[in-house]
Amino acid sequence: MTYQETLDWMFSQLPMYQQNGNSAYKAKLDNIYALSSYLGNPERKFKSIHVAGTNGKGSSSHMLASILQEAGYSVGLYTSPHLKDFRERIRINGVPVSEDFVVDFIKDNKLFFEAHRLSFFEMTVGMAFDYFVKENVDIAIIEVGLGGRLDSTNIITPEVSLITNIGYDHVELLGDTIEKIAFEKAGIIKEGVPVVISELQKETAAVFSTVAHENKAKIIFGSEVTPAKYKTSLLGNYQSKNIKGVVAAIKELKGFEVRESHIRDGLLNVVKNTGLLGRWQLVGKEPTVVCDTAHNTEGLTIVMEQLKQQQYGNLHMVLGFVKEKDLERVFPLFPKNATYYFCKPNILRGLDETVLKSHANELGLVGRSYNSVNEALEAAKKAADKDDFIYVGGSTFVVAEII
Repeated sequence: MTYQETLDWMFSQLPMYQQNGNSAYKAKLDNIYALSSYLGNPERKFKSIHVAGTNGKGSSSHMLASILQEAGYSVGLYTSPHLKDFRERIRINGVPVSEDFVVDFIKDNKLFFEAHRLSFFEMTVGMAFDYFVKENVDIAIIEVGLGGRLDSTNIITPEVSLITNIGYDHVELLGDTIEKIAFEKAGIIKEGVPVVISELQKETAAVFSTVAHENKAKIIFGSEVTPAKYKTSLLGNYQSKNIKGVVAAIKELKGFEVRESHIRDGLLNVVKNTGLLGRWQLVGKEPTVVCDTAHNTEGLTIVMEQLKQQQYGNLHMVLGFVKEKDLERVFPLFPKNATYYFCKPNILRGLDETVLKSHANELGLVGRSYNSVNEALEAAKKAADKDDFIYVGGSTFVVAEII
């Protein structure tokens, strides 16, 4: 198979959360353990940092990788979802896995995948772990896909665990309270392995402290121990919270020589070193066009606060969501003094733009619907003056279409 044919097979034959949503979620680890055993338990052959959380885990994972790259290490990075190309999920020192490796891995193991009915995510985790071993990385940063306790990445025993901000997301799978969601994220805490919690939140602190105590794991709250002296090249004031967890995690990492200069330079070169996309990313000027992948209540709250701090003439909002999004919860976060351009991301889970427009209008968000993300963005650009501001977001998939 060609690379594209391989991707088509992966995307269509087996469940993929990015495309199918909740139906692709498997609340058990049997399959990933079976795959790991079949591959020779690659997760035992490289050192790692495990990163979970509702918001900030992607940015934090890239920051960690960038810092360790600046320190001279070969650093694997596993993240999800991808924005443009599947290979973004698996990188070493910012370089995506080769198309040939993806094709050969699927071809060599296809019979096993089919016999065990592995999910898209399970296959991809196995691919990443196998790749990191074969490329002999010094350490890999592994981002949780969904939750933590029952996530396919949770077969590793990391050097350090990092848990970022906790908020309401995937409540139908992880629980309908912050405490229940925190418990699922706390599932990555391993016996004797230090865990860093980026942000001290009163609703979750007791949950994390209890699970850490049960596992005899040292617990550190990054917001309480990291000074506010560090800066990053990533735009968005909300990154300051992520930085505190990242720096605290680096400080807990044993056996690696990481100096202050590596931390400073790593934070300032995240995009250059790792290729991170979609976090308060400037994609146009005159008018200013910014996109952000924030898509849940907590993430959007932070981003909307950032938006309030911008200087502009008029505000234009290009928005799209997935079908399962709780619109009653997120719509009140958006400003009413803006012109809206409603659209549907080009995936099966995408919410119809006319349905989105109808719900938004009921809550005082006024605008028109468009057949595609790019059509909506072009309409916003055409309507905007040079000193206006265009925000593009609501879903990772909306951002993916305009980058």
